[in-house]
Amino acid sequence: MERLTSDLPVPPHLRGAVVALGNFDGFHRGHQAVVARARAIALAEKRPLIVATFSPHPSRIFNPDAPFFRLTTLEQRARLFAKAGADAAYVFRFDRTLAGISAEEFIAGWLIERIGAAVAVTGEDFTFGKGRSGSVETLILRGAEYGLRAESVGPVSDGEGVISSSRIREALQHGDCETATMLLTRPFTIEGVVAHGDKLGRTIGYPTANIELERYLRPAYGIYAVRGVLADGSILDGVANLGIRPTFDPPKELLEPHFFDFSGDLYGQDIEVQLIHYLRAEAKFDGLDALVAAIDADCEAAKRVLAAIPPVA
Repeated sequence: MERLTSDLPVPPHLRGAVVALGNFDGFHRGHQAVVARARAIALAEKRPLIVATFSPHPSRIFNPDAPFFRLTTLEQRARLFAKAGADAAYVFRFDRTLAGISAEEFIAGWLIERIGAAVAVTGEDFTFGKGRSGSVETLILRGAEYGLRAESVGPVSDGEGVISSSRIREALQHGDCETATMLLTRPFTIEGVVAHGDKLGRTIGYPTANIELERYLRPAYGIYAVRGVLADGSILDGVANLGIRPTFDPPKELLEPHFFDFSGDLYGQDIEVQLIHYLRAEAKFDGLDALVAAIDADCEAAKRVLAAIPPVA
């Protein structure tokens, strides 16, 4: 799959594409339905499929001090787009210039002239243009005047309501990994480079891979049963602390997975950590003996949970 950005021209062989448009943070079941519809059109009409997203998220421009909320990085989304059958991922570099263009300019100047889109597919709640003045109806009606076909895909629901990124965030903030996994169709996954820490885990027999949380949503602090996916595709079962490690001073926010029966060197490697099940809240212990006893119990609990859940790469 090719990677495209809005500051460079779209190559000729990708013009005339079907373009799936959205933020697609999380790329949950509702987002997947939009891309699936776009792919069906692309296959039927023998057109390339481009999945377009925005980076940074528009809310970061208008509300830069908002708490972290991201469910995926741009790199994770690109890989998910590729798995969904995209020929290219297109990234709109979102800034105040792009935010200030009219809805008509977005259609005529960006979708048609710059990207060369023939068809656009969005969710029903997609908005665009200055002041979010453009709606799906605008895209369909004004697009038709320029020769662009457009359609929308309705929301996907389950027994609890419409599937949305907000529902996934709320589930994760309550430690409900199972609901998040169901809505995403895969576990919520934090990706990062393993950094050197204070190596306290190694001194008590539980070495950890320290990963900064960066701009990800903060799930409930606590202990999780996790799976790690290494760059070579290896999958490792483990247990992780996500939070500030209240037993140690000073507090430091980290994701610290310990992988069972693994003795390799992960420093400097980019790994993924899937949150499979929330085991308990963080706790402060009186001394290392109490901490080690708790970790022993957490490891056994995590092993029982993971034994019943097949891995998802």
